This record gives sequence, C-alpha cells and structure tokens, in this order.
Amino acid sequence: MENQTITIYDVAREASVSMATVSRVVNGNPNVKPATRKKVLDVIDRLDYRPNAVARGLASKKTTTVGVIIPDVSNVYFSSLARGIDDVATMYKYNIILANSDGSDEKEVNVLNTLLAKQVDGIIFMGHHITDAIRGEFSRSKTPVVLAGSIDPDKQVGSVNIDYKEATAEAVSVLAANNHEKIAFISGSLLDPINGQERLAGYKQGLKDNKLSYNEGLVFETNFNYKTGYGLTDRLLNTGATAAYIADDELAVGVMNGLLDQGIKVPEDFEIITSNNTLITEMARPQLSSISQPLYDIGAVSMRLLTKLMNKEEVEEKTIILPHGLAKKGSTK
Repeated sequence: MENQTITIYDVAREASVSMATVSRVVNGNPNVKPATRKKVLDVIDRLDYRPNAVARGLASKKTTTVGVIIPDVSNVYFSSLARGIDDVATMYKYNIILANSDGSDEKEVNVLNTLLAKQVDGIIFMGHHITDAIRGEFSRSKTPVVLAGSIDPDKQVGSVNIDYKEATAEAVSVLAANNHEKIAFISGSLLDPINGQERLAGYKQGLKDNKLSYNEGLVFETNFNYKTGYGLTDRLLNTGATAAYIADDELAVGVMNGLLDQGIKVPEDFEIITSNNTLITEMARPQLSSISQPLYDIGAVSMRLLTKLMNKEEVEEKTIILPHGLAKKGSTK
C-alpha cells in the first residue's frame, strides 16, 4: 500500500477496531486497553501510517517547517545551539517547531512522531544518544535529519560537532601540566557516545600523553544538572582528586559550589575545566575555565546542512567538525 493512500480507516480495518479507537491511540488518550493499543500501534508501524496534520492536497507537499528536538530547553548549551538554528531557518524562510524531549528515550520517539505527523520537511535532533528506536524512526520516515551537538558513531545521519576527543585530551593536559596526578572525569551517561566514546577516549589519551595512569574510580557518570554536581562533592573528595574535567557547565558550577561550601578553594586546592563555555561560565565565581565551542555556529551550520538535504542539493560531507579552543579563566591556575 502506498503511504499516500493510507487513512485512519485502513488502520482501523486492519486492526479490527473503530476509527475512534485509532484516533485515541494516535492522540495518546489513556482510555485504551494496553493490548488494543499495542495492536493498533503494530498496524500503524506496518502500514507506516502518519496521522495527517496538513492537507495532503498541497501541491508542493512542503510545509516549510522544521522540527527541532531538544533534550532540555532550560540548558544554556542547547538553547545557544537553538539560536543558531533559528536564525538560519529564518533566513531560508523555514518555521521552527521546538519540542522538548526531557532526555527520555521513550519521549524522544513520541516527540519525533508528533513532528513527523505535522509533516515537517526536516528534523534537527539534539539528543544525548541515538537509540535503535530513534534510528529506526529516522530511516523509516525518509525525512532528512541532522544532529546538532550529538554524534552518530555509524555516520549514517548528518551531524555537526567539535572534536570532543581532542578537546578533552587538551583539557586533561592543561590540568596535568599544573601537577595534578588525580584528575576526575565527570560526565553524563557513558551510553551517550559523546561521553562514553569521544570524551572518555580523550580523557584516557590526555592521561597517557602525560604519563598518568587511568583509574576507573575517578570516572563519574551523572546527570547534567546543578543539583547533581553539588551532591558529588564528598564522593569526589574521597577519591583524592585535586582537579576535574567536567562535561557540562551547569554540572561544573554545581561541583565547584559544592567544593567551595566545604572550604575547598578553587583553583588553589582544586582546579576545574568544563566543556561548553556558555554564559554560565562567566557568571560563576571564580569564572570557569572551559573548552570553547562555536555553539551558535554548530546550530547555524546544522540548519544550513538540513536545508541542503531537504532541497536534495549535493552534500560533500555530512559529518562536519568545527574548530574549538580552550578559554582559561578563574578555575585553573
């Protein structure tokens, strides 16, 4: 069955339920038995039915709308990327629908399907890692997708990032040069390839370059938020660490304030380098030394890449790496 002709009626007939039931499942209404919901979802999956939010009759079949999936709209890192995306979208006369996934794998799939139902022309995805479920949805939908500040280890999907491995190795080398032998690595989930593959590999490389041994006890896997960072202090100090590379700015401020509240002076007793050089690093006291990323540009370039993919223009390289730097401020000597 050609996708264009699939209607809610076809789904209802295949699943042997009423059209009202299909509508309830599609709209996430809780008043549907789990078994019925599963049966309907299986049929929707098999027929590749997309609830039609835009009249199919539009000659162009284009909505000039782009969906942007963001794990945490309140995190300055993601909102900085979103600004770059939005400016380029405006320039090319695309509208943006911003959707918050709360970093939840399940919600990401729901949000993606909601955007596809609105017939968006393309998707920019800022997730923490590409699950098999999301990858399946990407390939099934035929809608162009670009990752911003997220990597696809298989390089199947277009993406725009910095070289996280190299940047992390440089940060570790700066700390090692200041005579720290126990340098902690604090990041989000290691299932996320940015953390578990790129940054962790860079951390190990940085240690190796400075003849320091890798110790698993100095690796902390946590959430990217202030509270979690603040709560890490005791565990961090128990390892004997005197410096840390931290993969998120809000998390880094939490760690630093936790240390300061325990009378540990930064940078005299403990040095910190964070990752994104967002405005938060300037607001903190002392200001946080950080890897500097062209956040606005990552967003802008990812949107430009998406416009090319949507218009089926020639794209030489779908995996784009932008330059980074290291901004030394008050949390390092």
